[in-house]
Amino acid sequence: MEKSIIGQAFEQGEGVFRLVPAWVPRKFCIPGRRIKLHPDDYYALGSERGGLDERWFSSTTPADNGPKTGKDEGLSFAVFGEGSSERRFLLRDAVSELKGDLIGDRLWKKYGKWPMFSKFFDNKGALPHHIHHREQHARLVGEMGKPECYYFPPQQNDHGGMFPFTFFGLQPGTTKEEVKRCLMSFTKGDNKITNLSSAYRLEPGTGWDVPPGILHAPGSLCTYEPQMASDVYAMYQSLVNDALIEEDLLWKNTPKDRIGDFDYLIDVIDWEANVDPDFAAHHFMRPKPVKDIEAMKAEGYVENWVCWRSADVSAKELTVLPGRTVTIRDSAAYGTIVVQGHGRMGKWDIESPALIRYGQLTNDEFFVSEEAAKKGVTITNPSSCDPIVMLKHFAAGNPDLKV
Repeated sequence: MEKSIIGQAFEQGEGVFRLVPAWVPRKFCIPGRRIKLHPDDYYALGSERGGLDERWFSSTTPADNGPKTGKDEGLSFAVFGEGSSERRFLLRDAVSELKGDLIGDRLWKKYGKWPMFSKFFDNKGALPHHIHHREQHARLVGEMGKPECYYFPPQQNDHGGMFPFTFFGLQPGTTKEEVKRCLMSFTKGDNKITNLSSAYRLEPGTGWDVPPGILHAPGSLCTYEPQMASDVYAMYQSLVNDALIEEDLLWKNTPKDRIGDFDYLIDVIDWEANVDPDFAAHHFMRPKPVKDIEAMKAEGYVENWVCWRSADVSAKELTVLPGRTVTIRDSAAYGTIVVQGHGRMGKWDIESPALIRYGQLTNDEFFVSEEAAKKGVTITNPSSCDPIVMLKHFAAGNPDLKV
């Protein structure tokens, strides 16, 4: 029996799929222009859809951008073949067909799907103070809760945008009535909810853990964001960057019978976590080496955990030193994006492009099966001076991570 296209591609890449860039617009954002998209293409979907300020990685989760959302928007495609014979298929379909052979039996048995994706979000200004629902609230609208974490890659941050500060949580001593008054004023201009929060300056090369139920208004650094496979959120801030936020977004992912119930919006907030006086100590992340740095350098690479506080999603930054060949082993499947350098990874050429046209294929994004990850992925850096840098995003329960 002839193998399917998915099976042939899996064999071609020796358990590694080459992925197609997945661009996602957000109508309420202005692109920061740091994700290597051609300057003429940031509004390739038309002004009514908004700017392309996000690129999603290893995604089997469709974007939720309202009634005008495009077919397959936010979903990752993989590539089989070369040149004129090239064919594409959804990563989601590959997971359905290959199951544990692709993502590992542990994840397939628990979730029946690839339960995370990552992205670059790249905004010129700050996002509104918003929240992602915890499991108990997301379940009411048929979704999963959305833990997420942030890392600010230096390669993507040649400028800081208009507001490189993020509001997190609420100031200790804030009352629920104060927040409720802000929410009830949502349609009256600026509801001033960030007056009740605290802003933290963002630093390239560091990150933050953001569990569901935490209010946050992400600042204007280009952000690498591993997260659970869900697009649930609600906007709690009514005015940001002098732009009004539509009231529909305040009630996004609220059950129909609770729309208009401001007490429900308060209940969505994980109150104790938001008013934590040691919020930064519990959520800020600096990179942590996976093992002794000098030992890694002697082997030709350096690898750090960059998102390590959550068991739900995690991420590493791998640097392959110039002129070296290394074999890197992981205990779980992962997606990866190359942010610097060029070379070879297994069967694939890899490179971080300088400029990408909308719809163009690249050699910078891949998905590595669990079997291939355990066997080890061999990476060669032919450059005499430029390192290869790759970001690697993992789903829940990564056996290599000790939270």
